[in-house]
Amino acid sequence: MALIPFDDRDGEIWHDGAFVPWREAKLHVLTHGLHYASCVFEGQRAYGGKIFKLREHTERLFGSAAILGFKIPHTMDEIDRATNELLRRLKIVDGYIRPVAWRGSEMMAVSAQQTRIHVAIAAWPWPSYFSPEARTRGIRLKMADWRRPAPDTAPTKSKAAGLYMICTLSKHKAEAEGFHDALMLDYRGLVAEATGANVFIARDGKLHTPAPDCFLDGITRRTVIDLARRAGIEVIERQIRPEELDRADEVFLTGTAAEVTPVGEIDGRNYQVGAIARRLMDDYAAEVRRE
Repeated sequence: MALIPFDDRDGEIWHDGAFVPWREAKLHVLTHGLHYASCVFEGQRAYGGKIFKLREHTERLFGSAAILGFKIPHTMDEIDRATNELLRRLKIVDGYIRPVAWRGSEMMAVSAQQTRIHVAIAAWPWPSYFSPEARTRGIRLKMADWRRPAPDTAPTKSKAAGLYMICTLSKHKAEAEGFHDALMLDYRGLVAEATGANVFIARDGKLHTPAPDCFLDGITRRTVIDLARRAGIEVIERQIRPEELDRADEVFLTGTAAEVTPVGEIDGRNYQVGAIARRLMDDYAAEVRRE
């Protein structure tokens, strides 16, 4: 099936305070955010016409911008209203929303204090990140060559565009070898996350997940932890060594795009799609439509 380019679609995008035709929402080739990754973004999902945890995502967008040293020129309420209105105008019931903020083209150098800060919000219908068949069987992961950086070498608490360069490299290599995604270690050689989702392992009825000290503490991650504890499942956040994957009963990923996705294989280690993953898949599917 032919791809539909994201710059050639019908509809509207909210761009710097106004709704503009989709094809007219453009930036210049000398935009600072393109050359120096001075850009932050969010990924949100709408279910039944309502955006799940919109304010939490907006707060993180503003927090990411602050970490990168710039201020979004709108209030959180304005961003939330624009996001909801965009969804209404596009008549999206179940879809994906992408707010993004970046430095403009006034300065083209590492130093960029006088650049204008631009903000855009786009939305489109979107099914599951992984196919239903892959989620039923459990996706296949390959260990990535690249590692998540130390928090004193990169702004790891932000959802910043530059932090995803090694994710793209890792996912492309995994897909080229027949895998769905890659599992990344951190700078210490500990289990970190997949290229766009957090990771959980189940063992002896308990859930273990890496402490997010050098990668994002995902909003879906926190939601799933709450759901697990409500279900009486003990959740332990800690450092996880890669050899512990050998002893896991179940493994699954969580993320706005991935939702709750079971893992069936990591580099030859095989796992069942077990009761804990199935329970949390169901609980999460109910939770996102409860708001």
